[in-house]
Amino acid sequence: MIYELLADGFEETEAIAPVDLLRRAGLEVQTVSITKEREVRGSHGIPVLADLTMDQFSADAEDTLILPGGKRGTDHLKASEQVSRLLSAHAAGERGRIAAICAAPSVLGRLGILRGKLATCHAGFEDTLEGASFTDSPVVTDGLITTSRGMGTSIAFGLELVKLLKDEETAERIAGDIHLRAD
Repeated sequence: MIYELLADGFEETEAIAPVDLLRRAGLEVQTVSITKEREVRGSHGIPVLADLTMDQFSADAEDTLILPGGKRGTDHLKASEQVSRLLSAHAAGERGRIAAICAAPSVLGRLGILRGKLATCHAGFEDTLEGASFTDSPVVTDGLITTSRGMGTSIAFGLELVKLLKDEETAERIAGDIHLRAD
């Protein structure tokens, strides 16, 4: 299962684009509000109704966890002890994937999850990738961790996750279907 954690102030495109692409690939994705309310407001005031709240789910070791960015949303993710415990335990299990985009890789950096990894993030957050080697690549996967730069890389981020969680052929087909390529 794939779970995307949503906090008030998340960047809407960074959240919705990967979920859309993963579902187009036939993968099961559920959005999870980190509060007790299912409705979560994005950084531009767009309300999203999450599939679950934090107390309605638990992640298995093989699941994938996705963190969209947005400065305010990332701050809420960092402030949540429940999110910190979930991410730390998931990374320690070394079986499930974790993906973060924009400012959200800073959550992983603070928890030590990026130590020894190659990672990327939104410009200005490089020093928050504690223990990681920064690259300005749009999307980078190092082991079970995938990071991405920001809203403009949301499609590439989602397609990378499709490639990793389904296969490269499906990612290429979807890229063509959404006219990402000129063919």
